[in-house]
Amino acid sequence: MPVEIGVQPFRQRIPWIGADLQTLRDFCVRPREPVPAATSETLKFAMPDRTGDILIGQLDRPLAPVAGRPLVILIHGLTGDADSLYVRRSARAFLEAGFTTLRLNLRGAGPSRPLCRAQYHSGRSEDLAMVLDQLDAPDGVALVGWSLGGNLLLKGAAEFGAEKNVRAAVAVSAPIDLAMTAVCFCAPRNIVYHRHLLAAMRAEMAAVPGGLSPDARRRLSAAGTVIAFDDAFTAPNNGFADAVDYYARCSANGFLKDIRVPTRIIHALDDPWIPAEMYRAVDWAALSSLSAILTRHGGHVGFHGPDGVWSDAEAVRFVARF
Repeated sequence: MPVEIGVQPFRQRIPWIGADLQTLRDFCVRPREPVPAATSETLKFAMPDRTGDILIGQLDRPLAPVAGRPLVILIHGLTGDADSLYVRRSARAFLEAGFTTLRLNLRGAGPSRPLCRAQYHSGRSEDLAMVLDQLDAPDGVALVGWSLGGNLLLKGAAEFGAEKNVRAAVAVSAPIDLAMTAVCFCAPRNIVYHRHLLAAMRAEMAAVPGGLSPDARRRLSAAGTVIAFDDAFTAPNNGFADAVDYYARCSANGFLKDIRVPTRIIHALDDPWIPAEMYRAVDWAALSSLSAILTRHGGHVGFHGPDGVWSDAEAVRFVARF
């Protein structure tokens, strides 16, 4: 499928004009998004990998279910969780369209943190595979992920999507080239974003059950950038030689050609965190299972339009086709 520039074109909502205001809107407003579910149930997913870790998910069933629709699994981004505003807001959109949703906390995120020694990362798609193995979803599943969760989703779709009955997937603002994203994120123009996210990453790591060793605490204090953090923790804790090796082996752009399930990729070319070049470098026309919507505006996980969050509406439209 070719790149589609602005399917039902995205229009920015006043006053949230420009990449940074689109990105920061939810930090500025911080509304509480209710999830209109008829029933809501907390699920636990034991990870059968000798860690004893348990992931927590929130299963929300709609007030008016539509028969035959897949279970939609919503996957948060870096330092997020199942209660992040963008996840709750998307759950609302899918529930109102008759889909059951599972808001998944990745390993060590949100309420999963006290139950996990290990921590999620951009390439930990095997956790998603183990969750799918424990779900009862006779009508299949659809995957929707943002940022880090989008990269993880795309890698997983390539590795096991078809065999695990994934009917559709949507990735929003995914850093498909992790090395390029990390360099961009550390640039001076992103200093405020970088400080905020690095502080949240440190807090997640420090909350590991049992606490960190003195050496780990020193390394955590010394990690002054997200790249240094990945060098000190993400890479060695997960079998990678260093941050460069981690980025190279987990970037979704190396997996796109292997995706065999219908997949929609949504990205704003003005995303301040993720350079547009990595998306322009992909030969989308050669990827028959993928379609990319590259909008001129939208920021990072923004897409705040006059009628709500445009990327949520587009995700619902796309998944409903399958």
